[in-house]
Amino acid sequence: VQLVESGGGVVQAGDSLRLSCAASGSTFSINTMGWYRQAPGKQRELVAAITSGSGSTNYEDSVKGRFTISANNTKDKDTMYLQMNSLKPEDTAMYYCNAVYCSGLTCFRYWGQGTQVTVSS
Repeated sequence: VQLVESGGGVVQAGDSLRLSCAASGSTFSINTMGWYRQAPGKQRELVAAITSGSGSTNYEDSVKGRFTISANNTKDKDTMYLQMNSLKPEDTAMYYCNAVYCSGLTCFRYWGQGTQVTVSS
């Protein structure tokens, strides 16, 4: 399974960015996709996640109201987006795409390589 992220960059506080993640190659069904981030010296944390089928979402408290996660699932590819508005310097981190594919009770988690988001004040 390959996860390819794009959309990171260097922006100023208050600007917006849209991250994309394209996942392909799994013979299992997509279960959940999510965005994680890791700032230097900090643990990786969940930013937002979306569950396939129900479309239910959850967000880390600090991004609620500013970030929106969405996904588009087709037979051959699963694509996830993270619209980030009103960016703050504390949003600066490497952002990682995550996808969980399942067949029955068997699930596998995959990670992308990451895309850097830098927000200057």
